[in-house]
Amino acid sequence: MKPCLIIAAAALFVPACAYAQAKPCEELKSEIAKKIEANGVKSYTLDIVAKDADAGDAKVVGTCEGGTKKILYHRGAPAQAPAAAPDKK
Repeated sequence: MKPCLIIAAAALFVPACAYAQAKPCEELKSEIAKKIEANGVKSYTLDIVAKDADAGDAKVVGTCEGGTKKILYHRGAPAQAPAAAPDKK
């Protein structure tokens, strides 16, 4: 009886994992952001990159679109582009 339960559980688990990876990146990114903010984190960035991109000091927090992309978490304030200098005439 136990082997049947294990096989049934595995049969249900594998498609669930495949679905999670096939999820659109923006949808998964939104779900992850809600969880991070629920933990009280205010300054962070989530970046969607190709699966073979270097993560650097970031943490991989999810994969999406069939495992072709990953979502990276950077703690701290997002990097801001320098302000453009006004044109002098």
